[in-house]
Amino acid sequence: MDGMRLDGRTAVVTGGAGGMGRAICADLAALGARVVVADLDEAGAREVADAVGGVAARVDLADPGSIDAFAAGAGPVDVLVHNAGVAIVEPFTGSDPAHWDLMWRVNLRAPMQLTRALLPGMTERGWGRLVFISSDGARAGGGGEAAYAATKSGLFGLAKTLAREAARGGVTSNIVCPGPTDTPMLRGDADRDADADRASEQKSGMLDKLVRQIPLRRIGRPDDIAGLVAFLCTDRAEYITGQTISVSGGITMQ
Repeated sequence: MDGMRLDGRTAVVTGGAGGMGRAICADLAALGARVVVADLDEAGAREVADAVGGVAARVDLADPGSIDAFAAGAGPVDVLVHNAGVAIVEPFTGSDPAHWDLMWRVNLRAPMQLTRALLPGMTERGWGRLVFISSDGARAGGGGEAAYAATKSGLFGLAKTLAREAARGGVTSNIVCPGPTDTPMLRGDADRDADADRASEQKSGMLDKLVRQIPLRRIGRPDDIAGLVAFLCTDRAEYITGQTISVSGGITMQ
């Protein structure tokens, strides 16, 4: 199909060693992109890079110096997928401001800093794709997710502003909001909410209850999100910019 290849393009995926990141890296590589798997987990990044024929890079998104060093050595980047994120679930009135700072640095400040470093090259070359992975929790809210939702919802304003500012340079900017997705992050949240002696049973019950709220009656898979991200990075999506798209099985409808 014409316009669905990324041959000759370099794509950076932050959080590329995670469950969703791995799927995104695999789909972009399948379309012909050279994928840079950027993650704090260096061993995991190498594993994914080896699997997709890409390159691994250790980046600490909580550290501005690490981001600057990565950007300086990245070379020309055509596709930038901000997939990395930190979620610490706790009631807001009892939450730790140190956790707010960590989520702010990783979920919002890092995408701002990395985009600021790499976007000029895209506009100079006349082609680029920015994809920000936010969350349906940022659109609708969720118990215990005040700070997480606040930092992830900041991506909406950032991405839409960049969609306007970078359009003349041939760069699109879009937001993808996953709903409940079967990743280590979701499983970890379920584990934290379960008593140790009944963890497996309680976790299963929580997920079953969640599935019943989803019209398509299943938890999302990383591939569900990766397919949309890959499409948004192709020429077939060149007229889509400034959009926020949920991938949630219908649990949220906008």
